[in-house]
Amino acid sequence: MSVNVEKRMDPPGEAEHAEAAWALKEEIREHEGVLKQRRGFFMNAYKRAECHLLVEDDELVGLAASRRDGYILFLAVAPRVRGRGYGERLVAEVAEENRSVSCHARTTNEAALNFYKHIGFQVVRRIENYYEDGGDAFYLKLGEDSSLRDRLSKFLR
Repeated sequence: MSVNVEKRMDPPGEAEHAEAAWALKEEIREHEGVLKQRRGFFMNAYKRAECHLLVEDDELVGLAASRRDGYILFLAVAPRVRGRGYGERLVAEVAEENRSVSCHARTTNEAALNFYKHIGFQVVRRIENYYEDGGDAFYLKLGEDSSLRDRLSKFLR
């Protein structure tokens, strides 16, 4: 991981980095056609969530917004910095604070599904018409075995 990466946090009720998070989400949407949430929905969810942020050279490069129960509302890593462990680090931050971690992913988002499966998430069920545009989703949950948590904890150092 780059020496210039720092962790920041917006706790529930705060939105200091919300505009940068929106810009990152929109960058990914434009390039990959995923993360299609409307601005009002995104901002409302962001402000209610605990938002783990990774900043590299004063630019937001990663975000995990999660609810109190460990459900990840948004996970985003800038395409240019993928492969550096940032996604794993963000999930590890959520897992560190919660007994369980879960999320939804679009059934057609192979990159996200491969990432989640790689770090130990399992598909629990498929949900038809989950997204506003009628797209289907998988509900995923991080396995609860301690070796997975141990493996993810290395990203917290």
